[in-house]
Order: sequence, then structure tokens, then C-alpha cells
Amino acid sequence: MKKMLAGLAVAAFALGCAATVSAGNVDSSCRVKGKRLYGKVQVVRSFPDLKVQVVRSFPDLKVQKVTSFPDRCGKWQFVDSFPDLKIQFVDSFPDVKIQYVNAFPGRP
Repeated sequence: MKKMLAGLAVAAFALGCAATVSAGNVDSSCRVKGKRLYGKVQVVRSFPDLKVQVVRSFPDLKVQKVTSFPDRCGKWQFVDSFPDLKIQFVDSFPDVKIQYVNAFPGRP
């Protein structure tokens, strides 16, 4: 019984560590993997800077689509050329999870 409890404790600790090391954490300067999460964004099918998953709840970043001045965290202007960031939309294993909003973009 003690071995089983010890095994469960180790497993719980490992899961807790894995959750805190998630690649999707947006840092205080609004970056993931060194890439800024604002500016001009181009959607690509291959060779993205970041893989993005759109979610309805518990996002890493709240994104507002804008047509000009994408100069703050979470403001994205979608373009076809000369992007600051290239993204690929995925259903699993994203680098960052986003939620579209109409106001108050940025870290939740």
C-alpha cells in the first residue's frame, strides 16, 4: 500500500511539473518562443513561426482582429505579405491557445 501511495505521489508531482512547463505560456513581454504576439500576422500551411489553436475558454492569449495599429499585446492584423508573425492553425499540440475577443485583448 505504501508503494502504491508513493507511486501516486510521484505521478501527481510529474503531472504538476508538466503543467507548469507548458509551451503555451505567454510571458510578461507578450512573447512565446521569442515571438511577439502582436503585429501583422499571416496564416500559412507550412513552416509557421507558431502553431495556434482557437479555443472558447482558458486561452493563453485573447486576440482582437484589427485593421490598423496592431501595436499592443493580442492585437493582430491579418495580412497576405510582409508579416511580423506566421501562424498555422492546428487542432492539437499548439504552441499557444487563443480566443477571439472584440475588446480587451492580451493575456487573460
